[in-house]
Amino acid sequence: MKQRIITGALLVLLLVIMLVLPGWCMALATLVCTGFAVWEEYHALQTAGHRVVSWPTWVFLAASVPVTLAFGPKAMVPLLALTLVVIVTVILFRKEPELPDLSMSALPLLTVMLPGLCLVAMSLADQKAVEVILLSLTFAVPLTGDMAALFVGSAVGGPKLCPTVSPKKTISGSLGGLAGSIAAAMIVCGIAQLACNEATLAKLPQWWEYLLLGLAGGAAGQIGDLFASLVKRHSGIKDFSNLFPGHGGMLDRLDSVLFMAVLMYCYRLFAAGAPL
Repeated sequence: MKQRIITGALLVLLLVIMLVLPGWCMALATLVCTGFAVWEEYHALQTAGHRVVSWPTWVFLAASVPVTLAFGPKAMVPLLALTLVVIVTVILFRKEPELPDLSMSALPLLTVMLPGLCLVAMSLADQKAVEVILLSLTFAVPLTGDMAALFVGSAVGGPKLCPTVSPKKTISGSLGGLAGSIAAAMIVCGIAQLACNEATLAKLPQWWEYLLLGLAGGAAGQIGDLFASLVKRHSGIKDFSNLFPGHGGMLDRLDSVLFMAVLMYCYRLFAAGAPL
C-alpha cells in the first residue's frame, strides 16, 4: 500500500508539472502514454491467443500528428476509417481469416488510440487556462471516483456491481465513486471561478454543466475500468504491465481517464460549440 501511495503521488505531481508546461508538452506526453497503452492492450490480446494486426494502428498514431496540424482534429475521422479498412483488408487476405482476430485488431484503435487523441486535442486548446481546466476535469473526475469507490467499497461492502467481470467491485463502491467524481468536478469548478477571468469563464462549462460532467464522467470512468477488467480477464492477466510499481501498467492507470476523455471532447466540440 505504501508503494502504491508513493507511486500515485509521483504520478499526480508529474501530471501537475505537465499541465503547467506549454500545451505541446502535454500533447507529446499524451502521445507517448497512449502508445504505451496501445502496446499493452495489443500484448494482452496476443496473450489471449488472438493474431492481431497492429501495424496500421501504429501508422495511424504516427500520421495523426501531421494530419491534425495540417487539417485539424476532424481529419481524424477519415484517417480512422482508412486505418480500419486496412486492418480489415489484411485480415481478409490471410490464409485463414478469423472474425475474432479482426475485432481484436480494431479494439485498441477504438478504445485506446482514439480516446488518447481526444486528450491530445484538448491539450492543444486555443487558450492555456481553458486547456488546464478541461484537462484537470478530465483527470480529476475519473481518478477521484476510482479512489472514492475503493475506500467506500472496502468500508461498506454489500452486493457486487458486476461480479462476472470484476468480483471485488460493489454497488456501494460505485455510488461512492460517483459522489467522489461529482465532488471533484465541483472542486475544479470552484478553482476555475477563483482563478479565471470572465472571458475565460465564458469558454468553460457553467456550474451545472460541471455537475453533469462529474456524474456522466464518473459513470464513463467506471465503464472504462470495467472494460479494462474484461480485457484482462479475457487475457488471463492481473495487470497490463509492471510499468508503475503498485499500479500496474499505463492502461491500468488510464482506463477510466480515456473514457472520460471522449466525453469531454464531445462536450467541448458540440455542447460548448468551440472546435479544438
